[in-house]
Amino acid sequence: MSYYFCIVNIRDQPTFEIEFGTSKQGGDGIARFTQEARNLNPFLMHASLDYVDELQWHTNQMYLKRIDHFSSSHISAFLTPTSTRFLLLHLPHPPNTDPTPPPQTSTSFSPYGPYTNSFPGTLTTPSLASSSSATASSRSSIASVSGGGSIANNPTSPATEEAIRLFFVEVFECWLKSVMSPFGGPGAGVGSPVFRGRVLAAGKKYL
Repeated sequence: MSYYFCIVNIRDQPTFEIEFGTSKQGGDGIARFTQEARNLNPFLMHASLDYVDELQWHTNQMYLKRIDHFSSSHISAFLTPTSTRFLLLHLPHPPNTDPTPPPQTSTSFSPYGPYTNSFPGTLTTPSLASSSSATASSRSSIASVSGGGSIANNPTSPATEEAIRLFFVEVFECWLKSVMSPFGGPGAGVGSPVFRGRVLAAGKKYL
């Protein structure tokens, strides 16, 4: 499985993005997006924001689960109390696929044309208060998730959904510490190598 993660602020501007591969079932943690998929990913992420904007008024849940899909790509979302969006695109890939090196210049969201896709289903709605106990929940369930053999290949399995939730929760905690730092401007800590390393560590731990 290859992953593309980004953080989008309330103005629909990406403030952080990174790609990585699965570390489960002997994975090496390297994303194996083709160049075509890598060029398409920002468009898919931007298009999925419409679903996030709609769902935030119908649920009090921070983890919105899988909100969109296009071909073999699936997108999961996490909404912070400040309406910052965490988006994770996950794409299964055949085994023994050689990684395609990313371009030297970072990708960014571009204007997109009309986009239509089927909505994957109705979501359940745990409360926002559950975020306060998310850390404790992640500690208790990580053992069962880490052993799930389907995470690396099945983007819709319950084990994958839970692993993504734990990934979002850990990144959310790191993000809070970064944006609340008094030693930088708004969002300054999000682009730091320390934050990037912690996101990769969370991906390796859960995905």
